[in-house]
Amino acid sequence: MAELTIGVFSSLVGSMSLDFSFRLADAAMAKGHKVNMWLSGNAVMMAKKGQKAFKDYSHNEKKMMELIGKGMEITVCEACAEARGYHKEDVPQGMKRASMDWYLAKTVKTDRLLHIGGE
Repeated sequence: MAELTIGVFSSLVGSMSLDFSFRLADAAMAKGHKVNMWLSGNAVMMAKKGQKAFKDYSHNEKKMMELIGKGMEITVCEACAEARGYHKEDVPQGMKRASMDWYLAKTVKTDRLLHIGGE
């Protein structure tokens, strides 16, 4: 099967790019594809463990952990995370932090690359 790398560059509150990216990754993995995900900009909010889920508020931690358990590689931009106060000890188990070099290396070796979000 193919390898898909998804770069998620979420904008401010109200963006559905994270929700869409996790649904897309889940569907690709269900078809047997390997999926990598790069979280940058405001998408690094996923790098904060212990967030509280509210009834009518988008909450992707459970889906993210499920996908990591199935083998999806999720890496968060360490500079974006630090700039927002999310430190190494805040990262949920199974998630990685790296510099943009990680993402650039994935863009070269992946079969398909999608950039989602951003202005």
